[in-house]
Amino acid sequence: MTQPIKDRFKLALAQLNPVVGDIAGNVQKAREARARVAVTDTDLIAFSELFLTGYPLEDLVLKPALQRAAHEACETLARDTEDGGPAILVGLPWGEPPLVYNAMALLDRGRIETVRYKYNLPNYGVFDEKRVFAPGPLPTPIDFRGLKLGVPVCEDIWSEEACGALAYAGAELLIVPNGSPYWIGKQEVRYGVAETRVAETRLPLAYVNQVGGQDELVFDGGSFVLNADASLAVQMPAWEEALGVTQWQRENGRWKCLPGLIAEIELGEAANYLACVTGLRDYVNKNGFPGVVLGLSGGVDSALCAAMAVDALGASRVHCVMLPFTYTSNESLDDAAACAEALGVRYDILPIHQAVEGLTEGLRKVFDGAAPDATEENLQSRARGTMLMAISNKFSPMVLTTGNKSEVSVGYATLYGDMNGGFNPIKDLYKTQVYALARYRNAERPKNCLGPKGIVIPENILTKAPTAELKHNQRDQDMLPPYDVLDDILNCLVEEELPLAEIVARGHEPDVVKSVERMLYLAEYKRRQAAPGVKITAKNFGRDRRYPITNKFREKL
Repeated sequence: MTQPIKDRFKLALAQLNPVVGDIAGNVQKAREARARVAVTDTDLIAFSELFLTGYPLEDLVLKPALQRAAHEACETLARDTEDGGPAILVGLPWGEPPLVYNAMALLDRGRIETVRYKYNLPNYGVFDEKRVFAPGPLPTPIDFRGLKLGVPVCEDIWSEEACGALAYAGAELLIVPNGSPYWIGKQEVRYGVAETRVAETRLPLAYVNQVGGQDELVFDGGSFVLNADASLAVQMPAWEEALGVTQWQRENGRWKCLPGLIAEIELGEAANYLACVTGLRDYVNKNGFPGVVLGLSGGVDSALCAAMAVDALGASRVHCVMLPFTYTSNESLDDAAACAEALGVRYDILPIHQAVEGLTEGLRKVFDGAAPDATEENLQSRARGTMLMAISNKFSPMVLTTGNKSEVSVGYATLYGDMNGGFNPIKDLYKTQVYALARYRNAERPKNCLGPKGIVIPENILTKAPTAELKHNQRDQDMLPPYDVLDDILNCLVEEELPLAEIVARGHEPDVVKSVERMLYLAEYKRRQAAPGVKITAKNFGRDRRYPITNKFREKL
């Protein structure tokens, strides 16, 4: 028979990588984690938000069959606790037709002891939980072997109501299960929110987050514990699965977490790079692709994507293809070959002359008398896209698309050409960020990455003028402002939604600002057809920023 909690308590935080819809696989993960911490005499193991089904579920959660399967899995896990080992705190969708709740269940003594529902449902940015979940009532503490636990779920700690209610009702510590996705600077924001709730409630707080990629979102883990004085007692690592067994003792009637592991959390370029690699790795592996294929042009975008792919999957699962045409320079051929050699990947050169000439000849009758323009340039890109897709169809690797956020923003990309592909690891990185990450990767191989150490992106790729090489002597800056200028304007328009006058006041030319705004709006139809990609910034295209395609509004300046 389990003993009541007195003055000592062990809590395990399970920072794991669930797979959406793989309920049996997630149950097995939970069982393995519980078995590992059972040998430490852990009292309770806490999993992340909606762990049994994976998170986020989007409209999948509305399927009654999924709700039933999750409930059955929860009952199965509950029976495991008949052995007297660690109790389980686990997240799942809890159906009470016609409603479904985002719930946490406490499993102990062979049964589902109690269930609590998420109170605050986020409905902004990447979140639209009000669309699928019903909100629960203000939470009350869970009585766990005589210890009163407050279990606010994720968004519940972003305002004071839920934690305040728990403290008022006698909670002794807060365990916060999360599905908190990464974006730049997110960990500092989490600390700030948690510290505020600790200061208000005067209760210690254990924050457990999931890790791994799910479509466009990537979760960085970084679970932690704050004591009642807001001091950091435990910091688990980011970007990897981990089990953290935390030890607690009661002092003067209040619970305190004893000092434990304080892992270093990656920031800046290191965090952004690991986000891209993690998102790519999980998208490929969770969807069952044997590997990836991508066009290696000799430019920085495809070189960085190739490096990320090797770091995520290993060189044996990455196939790089150079697809040269008349305008491809010897410099680009040399740079692409050097990059492929440095990464150790399979590298093929497949010229596209015959494909482009065949398309040109096929269109000759219709195009007769029309002057050549971007149409002919786009045939090159579309021939390349078709050849990469053919390799994918024949051998099953997923095509990586390699356009950066600057290009995606202003439509400097070709539908059914260089936009072909299943996933884009750099979709949410501006061009200036691409250069920064390329230089970072040359200087350091991040943890858990499978690629080689040292320079993997040749220096010439980082110093030469960027070009699409679709005609003689073409440079990106022939059509676009310098990337440092373009990226600042785009950041103002996309991330900050600043008025045009304020952007001009930063030192930008009015005509350039208006031109960028126009290109941004006109390219919306392309973005709707773009491959998904890792969210890095506070406002990515798709889940965060949803603009109409048909849109005549233009701000006056």
